[in-house]
Amino acid sequence: MWQLFLGSLLLGLIHPLFPNHWIPLIAISKAEKWTNKETIGATLITGFSHTLSTIIIGIIVGFVGIKLSESYSHIIRIAAPLILIIIGVIYLLLDLRSSHHHHHFEIDNELKNTKTKAAIIFTLCIGLFFSPCIEIEAYYFQAATQGWIGILIVSLIYLIMTLSIMVTLVYLGLKGVNKFNSHFLDHHEKLITGIVLIVLGLLAYFVEF
Repeated sequence: MWQLFLGSLLLGLIHPLFPNHWIPLIAISKAEKWTNKETIGATLITGFSHTLSTIIIGIIVGFVGIKLSESYSHIIRIAAPLILIIIGVIYLLLDLRSSHHHHHFEIDNELKNTKTKAAIIFTLCIGLFFSPCIEIEAYYFQAATQGWIGILIVSLIYLIMTLSIMVTLVYLGLKGVNKFNSHFLDHHEKLITGIVLIVLGLLAYFVEF
């Protein structure tokens, strides 16, 4: 169970660090002259939309994993980490082939032309709702080996970590405190994610907490 908790914490920590999750909110805030309070509120709303769709799909994935583990427990305990490793390798290959143009959370022309704050937030929510985090979905299959308690742990940690880190980074960005160079994170999300998934998959095979 500790293995699952630490893995969820790691994924929940790394994923929202990528600039495409929070820099657009800062850019929109400045362009629309939102107050800090309005920007933080928008971050919470859009971040929740993003996590909600991920958790919904994750619960479905976890349910399938639980049903399979009831009859094929030994196979699932091997298959779940293997899925993480395979997806991790795919992410690494995608990073190598990537043109480094990320589409996960960008400001397109339609969004730029949106006039009201409510419309902007709604547009962001829709975009994020239909952009669930695939790496977390894969981890739900691993969580299913621990039953519903495992699925609950992953869901809560992912929700809390994503919202907390997004709000923190947006707040620091608004205050001008966040000066670190985000270029590497912005262009190598797949590389970092792939490495994390492979490490988690290997830990699931060889380490017992």
